[in-house]
Amino acid sequence: MVPAHAELHIGVVNYSRLMQESPQYKAVQESLRGEFAGKQRDLTAQQTALKAKQERLEKDGATMTADQRSKAEKELRDGNRDYSQKVADFQEEATARQNEELSRLESSLVAEVQSFALSQKFDLVLAQGVIYNASSLDITASVLASLQARSATPAAPAATTPKPATTPK
Repeated sequence: MVPAHAELHIGVVNYSRLMQESPQYKAVQESLRGEFAGKQRDLTAQQTALKAKQERLEKDGATMTADQRSKAEKELRDGNRDYSQKVADFQEEATARQNEELSRLESSLVAEVQSFALSQKFDLVLAQGVIYNASSLDITASVLASLQARSATPAAPAATTPKPATTPK
């Protein structure tokens, strides 16, 4: 319990700003963009091919036989259905991965704020749910500076898992 005469050291973190401006968030976004770039290119190529088929059908449809036109329409319908399913799958996968990475980042940022608060001897740090705070209490910029300093230092290499010993036969 803090004595009544002691002053509390209180800080407020604008968590959404901390998330959006942190180098770690930018790294996650870049990583996800890279992870899904190939699938995005494939979808764009498939969409372009479908558009070309549609234009070809509209242009040449009048000169096609009934069977040729029916076959081309079926291919276009099937292609559009396949494309729509791939887009839905892509969006679902991308959203799930983004949520996974943002959850991991959120845990990291909370730990960073806690570490910063301990090192700067804060008694209380508030984030969500603050209706008003004086700008003098906002420590977001200081925490961001700490995050940026940390991201500038190279990370320790990941520990490799030792291979299980094999026994000669």
